[in-house]
Amino acid sequence: MRILFIGDIVGSPGRKIVHDRLADILTQRQIDLCIANGENSASGFGITPRLAEEIFSAGVEVITGGNHIWDRREILEFFPHEPRLIRPANFPPGLPGKGTFVGKTRAGVGFAVLDLQGRTFMAAIDDPFRAAIAELAAIPAEVKVIVVDMHAETTSEKQAMGWYLDGKVSAVLGTHTHVATADEHVLPAGTAYITDVGMTGPHDSVIGMEKQGVVQRFLDSMPMRFVVAEGDVQMNTVLIDVDEETGHARSIQRLNFRLD
Repeated sequence: MRILFIGDIVGSPGRKIVHDRLADILTQRQIDLCIANGENSASGFGITPRLAEEIFSAGVEVITGGNHIWDRREILEFFPHEPRLIRPANFPPGLPGKGTFVGKTRAGVGFAVLDLQGRTFMAAIDDPFRAAIAELAAIPAEVKVIVVDMHAETTSEKQAMGWYLDGKVSAVLGTHTHVATADEHVLPAGTAYITDVGMTGPHDSVIGMEKQGVVQRFLDSMPMRFVVAEGDVQMNTVLIDVDEETGHARSIQRLNFRLD
């Protein structure tokens, strides 16, 4: 089973490259399941129902979120109607949406996607490690292919989650920093891992935003409106090959695409 995971989609440039390139990539690479982190797709902060539908229509089957998932209030009422949009499972109980989606590919293979958020240098939310075990226990035993989006700031917390879930899930894929790492590998018990998949959006930027405003904020610490940049649009992804019978990953490969 071939799974494509798309790194954080940022603003209209990120959405455009997904719209323009993804369909051909899915066909050429014979992808069985496509997942994307979409929490920054609305002008760099949050996601709206219309943009979620746009991303789904491009070929993404599950959208994961993170700390910006609530930035657009209109998304709150969308969660009950679209279970394929998920948010971190370790958010406090009672909030809209769920942290896990269980479904089947077009070929009928069961899969699950689990969304988690780290706590180091981020909001003080529930423990993602304990939340992961609780969510995994609720996934039907026959579902072997499980992909985890670990949305976190620090490399150490992401690596710890990778080792903690090694052999329990098919992949632990880091998101949030918007900078792709070069440490993709399959852990000893069969879990594919990368610290950060990277960003789908303008790379002539500071993590997707126009450089001047971000640099000025560091210089004087004054409030500054960040604007999504436009240049050098890329789609950072990873391709994971998973054994459908065991759920163990055979390989993980970084793939980077540019807007033609």
